Amino acid sequence: MRPFELLAPETVEDAVASPGTFLAGGTTLVDLMKLNVLTPRQVLDINAVPLRGIDTTDGLRFGALERMGDIAGHAGVYPVISRALLLSASQQIRNMASIGGNLMQRTRCSYFRDVAMPCNRRVPGSGCPALSGANRMHAVLGTSDACVATHASDVAVALVALDAQLRLVSETGTRTVELASFYRQPGETPEVETDLRPGELIAEVVVPRLDWALNSTYVKVRDRQSYEFALCSAAVALRVEDSRIVDARVAAGGVATVPWRLPAVEEALRGAPATVTAFEEAASLAAEGARPLAENAFKPSLLRRTIVRALLELTEGNHS
Repeated sequence: MRPFELLAPETVEDAVASPGTFLAGGTTLVDLMKLNVLTPRQVLDINAVPLRGIDTTDGLRFGALERMGDIAGHAGVYPVISRALLLSASQQIRNMASIGGNLMQRTRCSYFRDVAMPCNRRVPGSGCPALSGANRMHAVLGTSDACVATHASDVAVALVALDAQLRLVSETGTRTVELASFYRQPGETPEVETDLRPGELIAEVVVPRLDWALNSTYVKVRDRQSYEFALCSAAVALRVEDSRIVDARVAAGGVATVPWRLPAVEEALRGAPATVTAFEEAASLAAEGARPLAENAFKPSLLRRTIVRALLELTEGNHS
């Protein structure tokens, strides 16, 4: 780890006025600093900044510094969000990590985290060894010849499925962006991962009210049952009336370079009977456009099965 200056602003105004890298829970930033992947000269500890609070009055609002564990345990939080958070990490990390920091975490690609290796996200133009190297964990959707790394956040997948927004603050004011458009697919500029502008800070996560999202779940498939990143995941909310699907929200993780919304699957589900056959037909659309690599050709099939599993969880006893 290289030397750095640590500051601790106590107001939003002071935080956004100071150049530097924001530190919340530190569960991602400190790791990357130890590896010399990130080498900020100035770190801003923002834990004293008043960016906390959970409001369930009309939809959901989370202050960016709210801890993952506190949100997961809150009674008014939709199950898909709570489950995604609980499956994200160990209890110790959930008690430290902030919701804003989780949404901003960097990829877990081993090439990105190894400064001895080239990586277009870390050093633009240096290359992407994962294209022909160890790529079992990598993306099959939203990729480019410059990068095939997956997005690491579980809860981002759930929030994208629910049309969540971010309220961003800076010296010039406040703006609100859709979380789905906040993340950038790599294209030719994989080093530009989000729409966050210089000097901006995530202040709040806003989830529009969706009462039927009480019938929702997050299914995560991974190599081991605890503290592991997703090979594939599915966030699903379902509205079923008289054994027929009225509406659906579906997003996937572990298979794409960003949290991956699946509008074609949602459209296929709307109006369909809540049956295994209908679920399988809708899920067959999930991997359209996939570009498998040498070691992850199993992911399109796994994605389809994961979505069906999530749909079955939400309709157990109501399908045939």
